[in-house]
Amino acid sequence: MNQRSRLSLLVTQIFFASLMLALFGRLFYLQIAAGPIYRDAALSIQSRDVVTPANRGFIVDSSGVPLALNKVGLAITVDRTKIDKLPDKGEAVIRDLVGLLGLNYADVWQRTRLCGELPKGQKAGCWTGSRFQPIPITKEADPQLALRIVERSDRYPGVTASPVAIRSYPENLGLSGGHVLGYVGPLTEEDLSGANGRTYFRSESIGKAGLESMYDSYLRGVPGIKTFIVDRKEAVTTTRKNTEPIAGSHLVTSLDMRLQAASEKALADAVKRARGLGFPADGGAAIVMDVRNGQVLALASHPTFDPNAFERGLSVEQANNLFSEKAGVPALNRALQGLYAPASTFKAVSLVAAADAGYDLKKNYACPAEVQVGNRAFKNFESRAQGTISIKKAIAISCDTIWYQIAYDEWVRDGGLRPKSNANDYFYNAAKRFQIGVKTGIDLPSESSGRLADRQWRKDWYSQNKDFYCNYKERTKKSAQTPFLLELARENCLNGDKIRAGDAVNFSIGQGDTVITPIKLAQMYAAIANGGTIWKPTIAKAVVKSDGTVVKKFQSENLGDIGVDPVTLKLLQESLHEVTLTGTSAGVFNGFPVQTSGKTGTAQVFGRNLNGSLKADTSWYAAYAPTQSPRYAVVMMVSQGGYGASTSGIGVKNIFEALFGVQGRTAKPELALFPEGKPPTKLPRISPATKAKPSILNPGKAVSASPTPKAVAKR
Repeated sequence: MNQRSRLSLLVTQIFFASLMLALFGRLFYLQIAAGPIYRDAALSIQSRDVVTPANRGFIVDSSGVPLALNKVGLAITVDRTKIDKLPDKGEAVIRDLVGLLGLNYADVWQRTRLCGELPKGQKAGCWTGSRFQPIPITKEADPQLALRIVERSDRYPGVTASPVAIRSYPENLGLSGGHVLGYVGPLTEEDLSGANGRTYFRSESIGKAGLESMYDSYLRGVPGIKTFIVDRKEAVTTTRKNTEPIAGSHLVTSLDMRLQAASEKALADAVKRARGLGFPADGGAAIVMDVRNGQVLALASHPTFDPNAFERGLSVEQANNLFSEKAGVPALNRALQGLYAPASTFKAVSLVAAADAGYDLKKNYACPAEVQVGNRAFKNFESRAQGTISIKKAIAISCDTIWYQIAYDEWVRDGGLRPKSNANDYFYNAAKRFQIGVKTGIDLPSESSGRLADRQWRKDWYSQNKDFYCNYKERTKKSAQTPFLLELARENCLNGDKIRAGDAVNFSIGQGDTVITPIKLAQMYAAIANGGTIWKPTIAKAVVKSDGTVVKKFQSENLGDIGVDPVTLKLLQESLHEVTLTGTSAGVFNGFPVQTSGKTGTAQVFGRNLNGSLKADTSWYAAYAPTQSPRYAVVMMVSQGGYGASTSGIGVKNIFEALFGVQGRTAKPELALFPEGKPPTKLPRISPATKAKPSILNPGKAVSASPTPKAVAKR
């Protein structure tokens, strides 16, 4: 063998030796070093987790009255591991069962199918758990029928009945509370993906809206998990892990059940009253806030919905109505999602702006029938001239033309269509101090921020819409090319990036492009009432365990100050009180035994309804009381509800009647909701809402009013 052959053989030997060494090293790593990791992975492939959801915590009002709790239901369940062994896979059993219970076979069959068994696009209503957990087909079975099913196990193999916890929202005093409480529902694929940073188990129920969603992590508790090890045939060989569920904590809120019910009723009555006057009144909102700390005592939106319907299961018609414009979009929480022009309630901001601009608020000013701005006459309400009046009187009777003139004069001083680099912008800056265009931060999901139509907003709007308005004829139908709209498009194309004279005067009376939410207006008027402090609206007061241990307390948060000097603020407060004495709401509050302060608003709306009719005015009333020592700010808004006083003003009065125990022209302290003049500050003691009751299936055995829900499976 020559030297070259020997060298080749040596290289080959080294290669094979290195390869064997690498293989043995990898084998050592897999078998010894990483053995436990892969052993667990192998076991997990053969394991099945059964999740037992924890009892959900209560939501209670400030006195401990439950607003959301758990009640006992009787569930009929189907065990797939048993019925699948039948020749027909349980079809005959289920058909017999639905006939007895009066259910729809197709719905129940779908409900008992695992989602993985069904083709894509046909998974609606499928079971998200596993076949190892009994699948509920109804949670509110008749006890006598349930007893018949249990006694005939030969006829109904794999079918049983057991008590379960059902989320319940008591309807005491006609209370709904759907928009503030929210509701509980099943997990979605997005929830399970961990996109929101939380880990869930399949078949858990979680908060989907309102407080149920906002504080779900506290209310939901920790589910129990039982892990079964199964063989290739899905037969259980052993139990690997078994942890008990930990009940969720209770949420104590600042809400008062009586006031919430009274506010919902007052709002519903206001809507009916507006419709009786010939207005469409397609929805509304009402808020009651403690002016001293921002705590929300009641929050209502109309039309509302029954949160219990989500636990029972929505019909297709109910689900469609929630988002139907024809039905008023009941799912929309108008209190913090609806955006509306504030109208004359905004004049409180304009008064502050006038003071900042140096106007003497003790002088009298002309309130003519109209003010000419360019080629357009901006008219007073009903084109009435009110003579020369004080600023206090101007607020009281809601004169528009005073503010038109002041706003126009300041617009000219700021440079008009060629604004100065150092423009004062008194009106916009005053609105910014009230934090218009900024979310209040209320502890409810999906709040809208509103819109402050200042110079920056105008520039941003123009950059997005310039092409549309400059090519308006090509972009729109013939029906939308009216002389007015064509002229508007021409103006927006030429000067849409600038504040025009019309924009400035409209801004001063709460019209134009500025829109706010009812919760923002409540925050603003609470600040006027308390001396200038802007509080973050809050509903949660504390999270408390069942044994009374306080998990967390929520503190009031000061968000800033409206920055109004004491003299101007006092004049503003006196002006708002004058509204109820000689102004636009004097007829509503005449003889009312508690002194109140407030402001009407009637906002004009551009557009048409589904039936082609022109949209009606938005009705506003913002108020606080008692005038001398303010406690409560109350705001009501009725969309397309007409005049502020006759619709929302009366609604606010009805809420004040409930707050102060007013009957006729007398305030009876014993009937007041808060006899000491302020809502409770101490945390209430939370106790079970109902006593234990005997089980229908096990006579004499007590079943807790808030039982541990039947275990459900995780896939």
